[in-house]
Amino acid sequence: METVHERSAGGLVVRGDEVLLIAVAGGQRWQLPKGHVEPGESAEQAAVREVREETGVGGRPVASLPTIEYRFVQAGQRVHKQVDYYLLDYETGSETDFDPSEVSSAEWFLWDEALARLTFANERRVAAAAREEWRRRGGAVSGDAPGDEGGG
Repeated sequence: METVHERSAGGLVVRGDEVLLIAVAGGQRWQLPKGHVEPGESAEQAAVREVREETGVGGRPVASLPTIEYRFVQAGQRVHKQVDYYLLDYETGSETDFDPSEVSSAEWFLWDEALARLTFANERRVAAAAREEWRRRGGAVSGDAPGDEGGG
């Protein structure tokens, strides 16, 4: 069976102490927005574009996050997919403008709830790394002790 290599990019958008997730498959799976890197486009540009297209929300990249790789079979071909993720600081838009042809819903969650809701372990690891990076940069993180930026 032939193996096809695909490259995608996605992002985790942070607004205050909340992060944006998408629901797909009729709300059965919660995940990070992502999509194919187009010719002539960097992974970072693709991440910003895909997040905006899928969720209606625009963000500014602030850091690279871990890359994930996985394999699956589709239409009789093995697919090896690499997804580069980026931490995005919310800039504009509303999750109510999500693309219903691509996703079932887009919603903001506090960090702990987002981590618990994500369907795939590899995306939970990306989100956990994003939370640490956001905290390192002085951002609010739900679950921080009262008195910390963002409060409990």
